[in-house]
Amino acid sequence: MQAVKMYTTAVCPYCTRAKQILKSKGVEQIEEVRIDADPAARDHMMQITGRRTVPQIFVGDTHVGGCDDLMALDAKGGLVPLLQS
Repeated sequence: MQAVKMYTTAVCPYCTRAKQILKSKGVEQIEEVRIDADPAARDHMMQITGRRTVPQIFVGDTHVGGCDDLMALDAKGGLVPLLQS
């Protein structure tokens, strides 16, 4: 299974929902980068994604996007194959 990295904040319902979706697909470990506690991490996230909002989710080297993007990918059947590639 691909490694999953997620940029998050402490109080983010979309981050919580994204983690629930990923765990329901068999993801056991998610590397979380808390951008509310680390301004440099926020700057890095914005540089590599072009976005300011959380969560920002990576599966392996693929930037999935936010929670809505994750749900859309799952709805069209693309999440599990991405996780397994």
